[in-house]
Amino acid sequence: MTAPVTSPGTSPIRVLVCDDQVLVRTGLVTIIDAQPDLEVAGECGDGQAAVDLAARVRPDVVVMDVRMPVLDGIEATRLLAGAGVPHPVKVLVVTTFNLDEYVYEALRAGASGFLLKDAPPAQLLHGIRTVGAGAALLDPEVTRRLVGRYAARIRPADSGAPQDIPLTPRELEVLRLIADGFSNSEIAATLVISPETVKTFVSRILAKLNLRDRVQAVVYAYRQGLVT
Repeated sequence: MTAPVTSPGTSPIRVLVCDDQVLVRTGLVTIIDAQPDLEVAGECGDGQAAVDLAARVRPDVVVMDVRMPVLDGIEATRLLAGAGVPHPVKVLVVTTFNLDEYVYEALRAGASGFLLKDAPPAQLLHGIRTVGAGAALLDPEVTRRLVGRYAARIRPADSGAPQDIPLTPRELEVLRLIADGFSNSEIAATLVISPETVKTFVSRILAKLNLRDRVQAVVYAYRQGLVT
């Protein structure tokens, strides 16, 4: 994956790196700082330091480890990007632990993406740029599998038929397909519409429901009982 060409006057994506392993953190900082369109805004070794530092430097993206002292990455993500945070920061969780529970908890906490530390540098950089651009970094099928597995946790026990969802019937149809793990091209083929029209529907759904990305849309659909 090649780095995008930064246009004159375009501000670089500012990244805060949080990892308790100094060698890992130094490696991440070196890789990120070498990119013309990325800039390291700060680095730290625990979740609480990440929350405090982010409040001062206001990064565009936080690259967050999971297991750390003082405050773990999941709770730090919740404080940075969770529900009710006045000025949420985009968080890309990068960890050695490929466990569904960690992925699920990170997404529930508000993370926009999830990568393993053994991912190649190009994939890490792509992830930072993707999250920085406001998109989610998680395969739709993985998202569907994870949220489906833990659906009982996120759907209220007394939930009945979905009420007061401000979407048109076609938008609801698109939302259900997103929650089922369909990509934009698959949604287009299923509904016999163009990929551009699908993008428009997705943008409208996110805007109407005040959701950040597709990952949040999947969680919303399960919470409302639109999919099971």
